[in-house]
Amino acid sequence: MNRYFWLTALMLSYGSAEAGTLRCGSKLVNEGDRAFEVERKCGEPSHRDLVGYTGGTYGDRELVIEEWVYGPTNGMLSILTFQGNRLVRIETKRAD
Repeated sequence: MNRYFWLTALMLSYGSAEAGTLRCGSKLVNEGDRAFEVERKCGEPSHRDLVGYTGGTYGDRELVIEEWVYGPTNGMLSILTFQGNRLVRIETKRAD
């Protein structure tokens, strides 16, 4: 019983770690990285969008929400969402 619990926990943690990582050449970008670190590793994005502002979730300050798009690479777009200069989400989507 205990062995199955740990095996399941290991598989779930592997899946969540994989979702928060993007490969840029030989470098890796992770959720939590700063915008300048991502730009240094991946270069200038092909497109940037100002999405909006948070409702003051970091203290009393509003944070800028921005999306950066990289690609298409092998038919896939990588969409990175930044909140207050921190990478909070990495999405991949098939380019149309």
